[in-house]
Amino acid sequence: MKILNSMAIHLYKTSTPSTRNGTVGSQVKSNPRNNLIYGQHHCGKGRNARGIITARHRGGGHKRLYRKIDFRRNEKDIYGRIVTIEYDPNRNAYICLIHYGDGEKRYILHPRGAIIGDTIVSGTEVPIKMGNALPLSAISSSTSRKPYALEEACTVWEGVLIDQKEESTSTDMPLGTAIHNIEITLGKGGQLVRAAGAVAKLIAKEGKSATLKLPSGEVRLISKNCSATVGQVGNVGANQKSLGRAGSKRWLGKRPVVRGVVMNPVDHPHGGGEGRAPIGRKKPTTPWG
Repeated sequence: MKILNSMAIHLYKTSTPSTRNGTVGSQVKSNPRNNLIYGQHHCGKGRNARGIITARHRGGGHKRLYRKIDFRRNEKDIYGRIVTIEYDPNRNAYICLIHYGDGEKRYILHPRGAIIGDTIVSGTEVPIKMGNALPLSAISSSTSRKPYALEEACTVWEGVLIDQKEESTSTDMPLGTAIHNIEITLGKGGQLVRAAGAVAKLIAKEGKSATLKLPSGEVRLISKNCSATVGQVGNVGANQKSLGRAGSKRWLGKRPVVRGVVMNPVDHPHGGGEGRAPIGRKKPTTPWG
């Protein structure tokens, strides 16, 4: 077994095709709290009320318990401590269990570099530190102070990102700060930049809006009253994992994708013909023409 690119993605000795082609991420266990989980009844899975397939290639999959994630971060000015880092089957990012000073316990998305024992806080006047949540209005247009830079803030040690940056006592978010879990509507909770390894950059502020550069490259205006979390979402190597076999895909609730050229004409416009035949059209089409 060896680690790929120091991202805690393990490659195993090639004894079977599944281990030869597959990779395994960090072995993060999941022991969720009963009051923070609930079951979901997935009926149909890609079918409408009449049982007709409306979204292809969906079905099956392992049963899941949904974890209640605190995207709003509305425990204002109350410090919390990271107690566990857990696996969540409903997303590719890890989650953290936070114990707040008032006894409240909540899950949040795991920020890159956060370890067990770190403290976080949310509010309007909180330090610019990884995992802290604050409104975009807490912005300093001055460039004299360096922003929270991912490359300088974290280092890799045995596949684990460790935060080396000293905690800043300033409460102004400088331009260029890396953020995630960004609100679109005030009080609704974070809706943008929540996937594993996702990060946005605060590039400007003007009037009542702040300009953000999203992971897709889109430059978007967001109200400065909306909040965001400092740092990058953890598990940055999620896109480098290989499932290795078809069964692992079925566990995720994804069914096989069949090419139209191997179907019959009744099933797809590309189907039919003797042997390996071309699609018989100038350009490819969907199953519905």
